[in-house]
Amino acid sequence: MDLSALDPSQYESQLATKCERMRELFADYATPELQVFRSEPQHYRMRAEFRIWHDGDDLNYVMFDKAAQARVAVTQFLPASALINEYMLKLREALLPNPALRFKLFQVDFLSTLSGELVISLLYHRQLDAAWETEINKLRAAWGNKVSFIGRARKQKIMVDRDYADEVLHVHGQPYHYRQIENSFTQPNGKVAEQMLEWAVDATRNSDGDLLELYCGSGNFSLALAQNFERVLATELAKPSVEAAQHNIAKNNIDNVTIIRMSAEDFTDAMNGVREFNRLKGIDLHAFNCNTIFVDPPRAGLDSETEKMVQGYERILYISCNPETLLENMKTLGQTHNITQLALFDQFPYTHHMEAGVLLERK
Repeated sequence: MDLSALDPSQYESQLATKCERMRELFADYATPELQVFRSEPQHYRMRAEFRIWHDGDDLNYVMFDKAAQARVAVTQFLPASALINEYMLKLREALLPNPALRFKLFQVDFLSTLSGELVISLLYHRQLDAAWETEINKLRAAWGNKVSFIGRARKQKIMVDRDYADEVLHVHGQPYHYRQIENSFTQPNGKVAEQMLEWAVDATRNSDGDLLELYCGSGNFSLALAQNFERVLATELAKPSVEAAQHNIAKNNIDNVTIIRMSAEDFTDAMNGVREFNRLKGIDLHAFNCNTIFVDPPRAGLDSETEKMVQGYERILYISCNPETLLENMKTLGQTHNITQLALFDQFPYTHHMEAGVLLERK
């Protein structure tokens, strides 16, 4: 990334530029006033990855600065959470005098939470041995229960205590508990994630019937939205995310959410009667009365068949990490639906990336 852009004094002007860009993108649609959800100007990222550079007896975190076209050593990282910054320093101090932990270490990943938990993953170009396990367990004991470690090498994963962090996000004052699995997708900006959940809950208040959700991940939106619907039927392909979603449903004592492990494309085939799936045995898809559909697709957006399926719903709630592919989907969705809400979520300050949210209602 461009490290020179990380200037909190420039946050407001950079956000204003994004807002203008979002309005330009949707200028061809009769949209209401853009709703803007700001980030904290620093310490907003709940996860961060750093390569490790060895120089004799020295060791540093490094990042590639695109503007300077150079590798830059960093001891602190303004976007990362305060917890990550604290433990960047502590970990480096612990690694420097410890050959068993630093030998052929090439990357460190941090996953933190607003609730104060931290998972540190250490990646190596060698197999981890008993000496490594002894030293990492010493560090784990010294740092307490809020910090856990994972060691990774080729075809090797050693988990010290756990491979997840338990997060608590607050939605209009209501706490929701989420298990976040290391190396799986989680929302990177915790405070903006809370605002996204509140926006989605507000946008779907007074809804009728059930909700269908595609790409549900670990149930991030499913759990908060369940209060607005009789039932929620959600799909997700990644097995670790589905397992985390099932845990989160139980942890939050929510009894009206059903998670199906399958892709959006397969679910579309199932709904259209193209194929039958063993994993749907015992689930009558047509017993659900889904008037609203929620989609949060990958950067590529919705495929053409899913676009057509989504058009069959009265209301479409669409979160997009790539407004350009959302606009491509709007060429189809806009034939049958109007945009009645448009939102910008500033998940990634100091970059060109924007997260968009739209509520579409049938014409």
